[in-house]
Amino acid sequence: MEYGETFEQSINRSDYRILVVDDVMSNVLLLKILLTNEKFQVLTANNGTGCIQICKEQHPDLVLLDVMMPDISGFDTAVELKKNPETADIPIIFLTALNSPSDLVHGFQVGANDFLSKPFNKEELIMRVMHQISLVAAKRIIVQQNIELKRTISNRDKMYSVIAHDLRSPMASIRMVLNLVVQTVSPEAIGPEMYYLIDKANRETEETHDLLDNLLKWTKSQTGRLKVAFQEFEISDVITGVADIFSLIAETKKIKLTTEYHEEGMKVRADKDMLNTVLRNFLSNAIKFSNEDSSIEIVVSRKDNFAKVGVRDHGVGIAPDRIDTIFHKGETTYGTNNEEGSGLGLQLCKDFAVKNGGDVMVESVVGEGSTFSVLVPLLAEQN
Repeated sequence: MEYGETFEQSINRSDYRILVVDDVMSNVLLLKILLTNEKFQVLTANNGTGCIQICKEQHPDLVLLDVMMPDISGFDTAVELKKNPETADIPIIFLTALNSPSDLVHGFQVGANDFLSKPFNKEELIMRVMHQISLVAAKRIIVQQNIELKRTISNRDKMYSVIAHDLRSPMASIRMVLNLVVQTVSPEAIGPEMYYLIDKANRETEETHDLLDNLLKWTKSQTGRLKVAFQEFEISDVITGVADIFSLIAETKKIKLTTEYHEEGMKVRADKDMLNTVLRNFLSNAIKFSNEDSSIEIVVSRKDNFAKVGVRDHGVGIAPDRIDTIFHKGETTYGTNNEEGSGLGLQLCKDFAVKNGGDVMVESVVGEGSTFSVLVPLLAEQN
């Protein structure tokens, strides 16, 4: 569409086919001449049976349909067209000398999009035809845009999956090597500046690996390729494993990680790997936004029919205007040592929690810290 051009003016009329149906040949010829002069393609039929057949075979963009015909009335023809999914979406303008309210109501009941009273004039005919053709053209644009949007989303998800899958494996190898180096060397052996650089590379590699892992899981989840594998297990089984790993990571910022059980032996039904991912993201964020020489507590309790696992830090906290959108927005944020976060992890946590029949929540006070919690359904016998 060019600047200053209306949508109707931008429509190429020769792309649209109009079927004229009337048992009076003079009416058919008149309409054909008028519409052909307006650059439309014109099909014709002289009865309802022919109309139905042409609609099935050629699927016109609009039908101008006479109401009073000898074999099948226009109203009955419309009913047949609307019954068939292949022709149900074709708009219909009834041509009729009938103009009583009951006739109009009946026409709309059987599928009329508009009426054109006989005798009609050229200006009114073209105006009503162009109105329906504009709607058809707009629908075409929407359908095409939906197809393109679906293709774009599919390509995006495929790209994300390839990036995450192909990079995660070499990044895991690099992470393992750097973890080993950091554990076996000391500042005294290689110098404080070199040790700082190696330690920084180690932490950034951990974060990159976690991001790639989240990206891969998120893409699989969004495309329906990540299914929930429900298991029955004690909630402590997952917490212990995650806490052991993150205790070592927390030590790099001199943060003490502890676990508090308000109730022991709670059994849940969930996907263990998904729950592990949720807690891993919560702990990673807690460490990222905590100051050195502080503490983080994993607090395990019961809330109604759920086991509640909260990760409580004493760090920077979250502004009140971000609380409501933090699991949805995916904002880039920075930790106390300028660690970068994509926000994807929290979106993934919400998605995984809901898929397991639970939910996530957050409580926070700026300058005092935050508690991120996940609710996991308890086994029926523990409710």
